[in-house]
Amino acid sequence: MSTTAIVPLTTDEAETLVTAARTAAEAAGVTVSVTVLDAGGHLLAFRRDDRAVLISGETSTRKAYTALQLNAPTADLVDLVKPDGPFHSLPTALDQPLLFIAGGLPLHRDSRLIGAIGVGGGTPEQDHGFAQASIKELS
Repeated sequence: MSTTAIVPLTTDEAETLVTAARTAAEAAGVTVSVTVLDAGGHLLAFRRDDRAVLISGETSTRKAYTALQLNAPTADLVDLVKPDGPFHSLPTALDQPLLFIAGGLPLHRDSRLIGAIGVGGGTPEQDHGFAQASIKELS
């Protein structure tokens, strides 16, 4: 049985993602922070706009980490961790920097997880949209 190696997410690709997310945010008049992690959860790229709220740096990183660890958009996870959701105890059960707010997306190549992007600073819906706009640049 032959396995094909998946090319990891590169620093250049991470920078492209950051630029694309920031461009989408600027077009909407929103200042953001953007974090890109590789498949191992290591930081590949980060940028906080000068006027973005300070906490957006932390939220963008946690959204990326959550999307990576659960291999799912954070927007899809919000209802699962509500008090009546099936995973309501997940945020407190694990000692991990998880954040269940829209704005984090896993990144795939050939259907394999290669990293994640997180955007923070706008509304959850805006952050999700900026992250979505950025991954179109990888295609």
